[in-house]
Amino acid sequence: MNLDKIGYGENPDKVKAVIEIPYGSSIKYEIDKESGAVVVDRVLHSAMFYPANYGFVSNTLSQDGDPADVLVLNQYPLQAGSVINCRLVGVLIMEDESGIDEKLLAVPVSKIDPRFEEIKDIDDLPKATLAMVKNFFETYKMLEPNKWVKVKEFANKAAATKILQEAIDNAKK
Repeated sequence: MNLDKIGYGENPDKVKAVIEIPYGSSIKYEIDKESGAVVVDRVLHSAMFYPANYGFVSNTLSQDGDPADVLVLNQYPLQAGSVINCRLVGVLIMEDESGIDEKLLAVPVSKIDPRFEEIKDIDDLPKATLAMVKNFFETYKMLEPNKWVKVKEFANKAAATKILQEAIDNAKK
């Protein structure tokens, strides 16, 4: 898979998320940017699983030097390596041992899953969904030596759009 050919979509209403980790997985996969292979990075050290499909937006570069991270907030696993069109609805801003780490929050576009049609911004998401995401990121590295995470805040679609645009611009430099 040539990730450069995927593109980032149309910020913020049709973002192309490349899935690395399926919803419900306790294994952290990463897509090798050169070969396109799905590689096992590690097994989570805790009795947890990813609360959403986790991946990145291709052709972006975030503050941490990686493509922009994205969580697709649906309740079914997507295959690692698949690409899904989604809409940004917010962002989780956190800090870990490497610095600021932003996780874009998205839902599938209505053509793919019409159940998310009414979710337009962070305040439209169920509070339980946000609580699960927050709890996961606060605790998933807890048992790993020398690793930590501090969840700072959730922010709205406008903040997510700005963060993604900065990542798109950074990749073009």
